Amino acid sequence: MSRLLSPLSLRGTTFRNRIWVSPMCQYSSVDGHPTDWHLVHLGALARGGSGLVFTEATAVTAEGRISPRDAGIWTDAQAADYERITAFVRGQGAVPGIQLGHAGRKASTDVPWRGRGYVEPSDGGWSSVGASPVGYADWPPPHELDQTALADLVRAWAAATRRALSAGFEVIEIHAAHGYLLHQFLSPLSNARTDGYGGSLDSRARLLREIVDAVRAELPDSAPLFVRVSASDWVEGGLDVEQVAEVTRDLAGRGVDLIDVSSGGNSPDQQIAVGPGYQVPFAERIRRESGLPVAAVGLITEPAQAEEIVAADRADAVLLARALLRDPSWPQRAAQELGDDVYWPDQYLRARPR
Repeated sequence: MSRLLSPLSLRGTTFRNRIWVSPMCQYSSVDGHPTDWHLVHLGALARGGSGLVFTEATAVTAEGRISPRDAGIWTDAQAADYERITAFVRGQGAVPGIQLGHAGRKASTDVPWRGRGYVEPSDGGWSSVGASPVGYADWPPPHELDQTALADLVRAWAAATRRALSAGFEVIEIHAAHGYLLHQFLSPLSNARTDGYGGSLDSRARLLREIVDAVRAELPDSAPLFVRVSASDWVEGGLDVEQVAEVTRDLAGRGVDLIDVSSGGNSPDQQIAVGPGYQVPFAERIRRESGLPVAAVGLITEPAQAEEIVAADRADAVLLARALLRDPSWPQRAAQELGDDVYWPDQYLRARPR
């Protein structure tokens, strides 16, 4: 039996296989609400056989969206609109998951097919906030969050978690990667604070710890909690895998069940050595040092490649993004290539290879 296609259990949740859908922004929400696009997009990924289907980064506050077209869950009405989506995903045998995040200084930007430039408040954008008034690229510097605002954010993450559970999500992931708010606090490139949330690595990780504790407190014992990290800023003097491994060791004692290991996103000066599976060594390192299960992501495109990653215990699961956009049925193809079996809906059985 393929290790890639074998089940994985975390707490009280069992994933039918280890091919998971990475959170991917769709820039198709309206005032934070999911639309028919999300139902079809996420539904197709569940129908294609993936074990876990994550929504895109979903903002815990309105100002936390990456763009005005990004998803949110800061209202009960937004949460209610996810119910039909999670029901469909679950009906296909996949686990519905949601990534909760805040864009920080990388908020209020345009959709990628219009260039990702900063959206001025006069054009429907808003003023961004961040760890420190240090801008990203040539975008306006954010307003530094004071301690009252930070406490409000911790409560916002907790409230978003309650809404996510009410909407039918079974896995929560905290987004602390790709240059967004929690990564901005973790990295010395974007955190110049002199209070208890800046300076040492322990202090820079304080907000993440507070949010992890608040989210875990809202979750039932059966619900897994993931954290996505960027293992490197790919910039001299920035966040590196040694620091991230230290942070994740602490998270292991706070009820986190898996680390989703990515990299980059916090500096336009990053120099990334891109190649097939280029982030897998980061996942291996964090798995070894934290003692936690990990998911690997990044240019994992072929079934044999994914099988080797999990079979060799380099990671416990793989998260696919562009490969699944190109082929939502990738898990079904993988099963054929690996000589194993995977879910097919009854309506598609006549197309199943014999």
